[in-house]
Amino acid sequence: MREVEINREPVELYKILKFEGMVPSGGEAKLVIANGMVKLNGKVETQKRKKIMSGDMIEFNNEAILIIKKTEN
Repeated sequence: MREVEINREPVELYKILKFEGMVPSGGEAKLVIANGMVKLNGKVETQKRKKIMSGDMIEFNNEAILIIKKTEN
């Protein structure tokens, strides 16, 4: 599992898949989510615009990422 820092919360699920390179485009991200291929915190998630917060874990295509909030220095 790798950690992914986000600058602001919430972030939509499909955007995380796209920007983290788990899928090649936003359209494909929406498709794999709608088809039930993505898990959020261990449960299948089909809402493309599901709001993701720090502490959430996303699983797709044998890869898992943990979302963490970027800390201010």
